[in-house]
Amino acid sequence: MGSTRCSFDRGPSEGTGELLSCCALVLRINLTINAQAQAQYSDFKPTHLATSPPQSRSTPPTFTMVETPHVIPRFTTPRRVFKGHTSTIQAAAVFPNGHRMVTSSMDLTLLLWDLKDGSVLKKMEGHKSMVRAVAILHGQLIASGDEDGALIAWHGDTGEPLTEAIKIHTTCIRSLDFSPDGTTLASGSWDKTTELWCTKSWQVLGNPINCGDEVHCVRYSPSGEFLAIATSDILIYDSRTRECIATLKTTTSPWAYSLVWVPDGTRLFSGGTISDPNIREWDTLTWKQSGDCWSGHTDYIFDIAVNFDGTLIASACGDNQVRLWRVSDRRTIAIFKDTQAVLCVTFSMDSKQVLGGGRSMTIKEWAVPVNVLLEDTPKEQASPRSAIPAL
Repeated sequence: MGSTRCSFDRGPSEGTGELLSCCALVLRINLTINAQAQAQYSDFKPTHLATSPPQSRSTPPTFTMVETPHVIPRFTTPRRVFKGHTSTIQAAAVFPNGHRMVTSSMDLTLLLWDLKDGSVLKKMEGHKSMVRAVAILHGQLIASGDEDGALIAWHGDTGEPLTEAIKIHTTCIRSLDFSPDGTTLASGSWDKTTELWCTKSWQVLGNPINCGDEVHCVRYSPSGEFLAIATSDILIYDSRTRECIATLKTTTSPWAYSLVWVPDGTRLFSGGTISDPNIREWDTLTWKQSGDCWSGHTDYIFDIAVNFDGTLIASACGDNQVRLWRVSDRRTIAIFKDTQAVLCVTFSMDSKQVLGGGRSMTIKEWAVPVNVLLEDTPKEQASPRSAIPAL
């Protein structure tokens, strides 16, 4: 293209005409260049600018808040480790005064522990097979059940046996629980029955409760009105009449493995198996599941514990974890990592420690984080995951 030049040294009339012609030409050239540039770079225009309608000056801008995922605190170093058993620990219970603990093991023994210094106060012997279950009554009585179906009662202070091994069940006693008034002990067995024992005579009371399948857990409600039995379903019995008043069914698994009531009796929690490794919350007015499953575990939930005021739940699992949950919002607020499967869990009486044990042959004591009751504790992004193991 030839150069375009505007001359301003002409006469008034001639110069004015040429000036206007030159300005018009320059304007046309600029418009052409701008149009070509706009077409060339149109593919780089942000989509939201191309499609959003113009906003008036009075309309404030809209911002989308994106929630940042948080990581749940995970602890691998326990506060203390209790060593003494020589095989897998199956059950643990803390005395009401908070000073002692009793554990049962596949090494055929129970150990009575001093929680202050971690020492073994008494090695309790008498079982002929692995001791699967243990329960404490008001710190005065200890009951234990073994793989062969034998029951032994022990003195709560001395750890001395009060009875010989009493064999009523035909196979493993998997769970024991005293009634709140202390008059009765319930024993759940893999022989598909639950027996009720008089704690004065240590005789069974009437006929066994036929549960239809292996029993994994028995738990009295805090009032003693109900007895919950975990088997292929969760059976709720009237403790006085022995009538089954409700059957709680899960939709994804035919088994419930562990149970715990909150102190006021308004809710019952259950733990599932490897095909349903979730915690479920049950409303005891309707006997219906309340809310969604509590997800995060990936294996059998062998035990569940609740702290003294019902604000925290701890779960022991075959995935080598103890999870700490806050009841108010159903969040996992801490994860305590073990090296092997954790089969039992309990709280200290002041709720400041969680104690869990299992295949590591030890009990580990974990400190409960001081901020666990704060509502802004990080929330885990966990999703539910979809045969009883030989222990």
